[in-house]
Amino acid sequence: MAVAVEHEWKKGSAELLILSLLEAQPRHGYEIGRLIDVRSGGTLHFHVASLYPLLYRLEKRGWICGRWVERANHRRRRYYRLTAEGRQVLGAKRLKWKEFAGAVGRIAGVEHA
Repeated sequence: MAVAVEHEWKKGSAELLILSLLEAQPRHGYEIGRLIDVRSGGTLHFHVASLYPLLYRLEKRGWICGRWVERANHRRRRYYRLTAEGRQVLGAKRLKWKEFAGAVGRIAGVEHA
C-alpha cells in the first residue's frame, strides 16, 4: 500500500516531475497525471484541480509550450512540449533535487536512488 506523501514534498517536486515527463515527447495533461500515478506506484497523484493550473504556470514561464490537437472521434486535447528554456530549467532542477535528496539521505541515514 502506498504511503501518503507530504503535501509540501509533492508541491516542491511537481515542476521537476512534469518537466521530466515532457523531456522525451509531448503529452497531454491527463497522460501526464496518469504517468505520475503509475510510475510512482500510486504514491503520487495529481488532481486535475492542481495539475492544470501548474501546466498553465509552466507555460506562462516559457518552460513548456502547449497546442490544441483535434482528432476524429476524439476530444480536443492540449499537448505540451518542453521548450529550450524548459530543458535548461529541468537540468538545473535535477541537479538541485540530487543535492537535496543526498543531503536528506545523509542526515536521515537513508539511501536514495
